[in-house]
Amino acid sequence: MEYSTLGRTGLRVSRLSLGAMTFGAGSGIWANIAGLDTDQATRLVAAALERGVNLIDTADVYSQGCSETIVGQALKSLNLDEGQMLVATKVRLRTGPGHNDVGLGRSHIMRSVETSLKRIGRDHIDLFQLHDRDALVPLEETLRALDDLVTQGKVRHIGACNFSAADLERAAGITSRTDRVPIASNQVHYSLTSRDIEHEIMPVAAAHGTGLLVWSPLAGGYLSGKYRHNDDANGRRAKLDFPPVDGVRGEAILAVVREVASELQATPAQVALAWLLARAQITSVIVGARTPEQLALNLAAQDLQLTAGQLTRLDNVSETTAPYPYWMQRFHDRDRIQV
Repeated sequence: MEYSTLGRTGLRVSRLSLGAMTFGAGSGIWANIAGLDTDQATRLVAAALERGVNLIDTADVYSQGCSETIVGQALKSLNLDEGQMLVATKVRLRTGPGHNDVGLGRSHIMRSVETSLKRIGRDHIDLFQLHDRDALVPLEETLRALDDLVTQGKVRHIGACNFSAADLERAAGITSRTDRVPIASNQVHYSLTSRDIEHEIMPVAAAHGTGLLVWSPLAGGYLSGKYRHNDDANGRRAKLDFPPVDGVRGEAILAVVREVASELQATPAQVALAWLLARAQITSVIVGARTPEQLALNLAAQDLQLTAGQLTRLDNVSETTAPYPYWMQRFHDRDRIQV
């Protein structure tokens, strides 16, 4: 396993991490995603650890908190401390019926941290992430609360999820001006079928030294190739079409992914993950699984070496149309830089 430094922190994380969204058996959308009990999840954590994974990503809303609880039980069962397995969790989405059971106000953040710590069974959270921005709460209030949590020792590092480039810029301006703990990472959706972050988020993250964690690298299983023509009525995407994929464009991408997989005697999923691992700016790719065997196949992507030609073919078939003003800038860049 290779490791990367999380942003400008000193924290080293595995380039492939374990996603815990499948842990638990919650209601609503989680009924379509989760389902693993404590014993099944513990076997996954053990398999991930054996292959060098040192980060688990969960959230307070996954299966209505059951995911965090099962993560804690698995860590206790395997006797894993922070030196062996780091834990990332999140705050922002609704966790109860009350007016203050949602958002990034100080009250909800402080209560959510305490609840998450009890579930996970540790005295601190290694990476505490904002699940999204909160349009109602000033970012200054949120960042002050997070800074206090780091000072108190309840949180080691802070991160964001789904932040736009503008959100990252605002956060960097506030933390720089107030000398508060900066955002170390941004967890984003990035895959061969969704390369939107390349236009703004990725350059801004590079400018501020912000790490990038990737969620749903297989586009909800789409890039595994098993949901072609949506013929699996019991599959996850048949029940929950998320994240969205343009079917016409997706089929063209899958065709090349399958060609490369055949050339390398690999699975389509391994090719899609290897393409992400070849992007130097990506800190860690979060992979989920239901069985140790499935997890082992996905983690084997770290050993897959794509040739320059294969990378070019995958880049070309998945390239997105640049929005304005980027297509205009590229047009004018022709006599300045090689594009």
